[in-house]
Amino acid sequence: MDPSLYPILPRAALAQCSAEEVGNKAWNLMRMASAGLSVPVGFVIPTSWCRQYRAGRMDNATLTEALGSGIAMLETATGLRFGCSRRPLLVSVRSGAAVSMPGMLETVLDVGLNPETVDGLIRLTGNPRLAWDSYRRLAQGFAEVVLEQPSGPLDELVIQALSRAEVETECELDFRTLRQLTRDMIDRIRELSGTRVPEDPREQLAQAVTAVFRSWDTPKAAAYRRLNGIDANAGTAVTIQRMVFGNAGGASGSGIGFTRNPATGEHELYIDFLFHAQGEDVVSGRHLARDHERLRRMLPVVWNQLESTGHTLEVLFRDAQDFEFTLESGALYILQARNAKRTPWASLRVATDLVKEGLISPAEALPRLAGIDLASVVRTRLASPPGEPLARAEIASIGVASGAIALDAESVKHLAAAGTPAILVRRDTVTSDIEGIAAAAGILTASGGRTSHAAVVARDLGKVCLVGCPSLVIDLDRRLCRIGERTLHEKEFLSLDANEGGIYAGKLETIVERPERELARIRAWQAGLRVCA
Repeated sequence: MDPSLYPILPRAALAQCSAEEVGNKAWNLMRMASAGLSVPVGFVIPTSWCRQYRAGRMDNATLTEALGSGIAMLETATGLRFGCSRRPLLVSVRSGAAVSMPGMLETVLDVGLNPETVDGLIRLTGNPRLAWDSYRRLAQGFAEVVLEQPSGPLDELVIQALSRAEVETECELDFRTLRQLTRDMIDRIRELSGTRVPEDPREQLAQAVTAVFRSWDTPKAAAYRRLNGIDANAGTAVTIQRMVFGNAGGASGSGIGFTRNPATGEHELYIDFLFHAQGEDVVSGRHLARDHERLRRMLPVVWNQLESTGHTLEVLFRDAQDFEFTLESGALYILQARNAKRTPWASLRVATDLVKEGLISPAEALPRLAGIDLASVVRTRLASPPGEPLARAEIASIGVASGAIALDAESVKHLAAAGTPAILVRRDTVTSDIEGIAAAAGILTASGGRTSHAAVVARDLGKVCLVGCPSLVIDLDRRLCRIGERTLHEKEFLSLDANEGGIYAGKLETIVERPERELARIRAWQAGLRVCA
């Protein structure tokens, strides 16, 4: 294997690299693999390669040779072959900066599929639906990320296929429909871009890697770095791992978990899950991720594994964690873990509870709160019951926010510039809305889950956030929305109660409360450390 690459294996030598070299995602994957958690094998192209690419010093032949070396290692570890028509190896290509940037950089999944290997995947798994669904996902993801094509034309093909099949979601499409949809997508991509999705798996891989490097300089990534003070020249690593399939049917799916509630800080497992899905379905915000209760009921052994995994992660990383996982035919794989982004209110609760539980000391807890103005940590509640809400939605944050309706990020920024608080109302809030999310008082979406990338960013920014409101319908042409039985135009006032999940017309009166118990403990820590000093 190329000595400049880093393996993700159970016995990977952690002492030979750092998070700055391999990125936070891969560094944590290595630590989890070494701790005995089930992590798909992989390898990492370090951040230095991204810096070379951005400086115009990346040699294509060198990249091709390095990728070939890494793939050979995965073939040895898995017994599969990249590009093989009988036992094909498929890989995911994922970004990973040294400082976590949720949803801001790109991912390409199912790399390695082509007309020969899709048949090989059917032979290997006996599951033609899995093979054609994965190929469809590769075509769509490659077009959007690598070829930089708009998602609309391919989304329209999906809508047409659903209509013809008389079903509501892609997971209800049979393999014949998916096969035709994939072929239609490949043809449409060629019409739109003048090029094809490469059939050579190694060409797919090289192009996917350079697309991930390129995503470092997208507007949303640059905006996130500005908001969070991240070095613009640091670059991203690229993590390449064996694919595991949440879309394999049966006891398969993908999810995001938090070891503690990231809105309130309560010590409870906080899961969003979708059966018959790959990870991008959950984090993208395009789908309602509401299968966590079904998962708990139908697969209690897996739920117990998730609870055990949460405890292991907190002991390993000494903080509340946000983790991504895939369930493939009942087998649990952990794809990512990072310190959980949380509201300021939750930060105080988590810090004080971790000290109480003996996981960290007060001296360790206080620096974690250094960036929070303790005097400003409050939680808003409704002053009095306002009657029945227009509708209810999933709670992704805490507090109450009132503001003028804004149907896109630009409208939010215009309202904010005029001194008017805004509520960003979208079908599915995506991370490209980052500047609008940052300027808004609150966010409401028709789709998406509590753990989508956009919800994670909103929560970290302390924004009131409700997601997955099925009765919300947006008419962008007429600049209005319907919530339940009520029609509201842009700039009319709307109130979100992210404590109870209610949505109300107009502006509501609120009261403010402070986390007095946690603040008292923090003051005691500070006093104790001063005495010791």
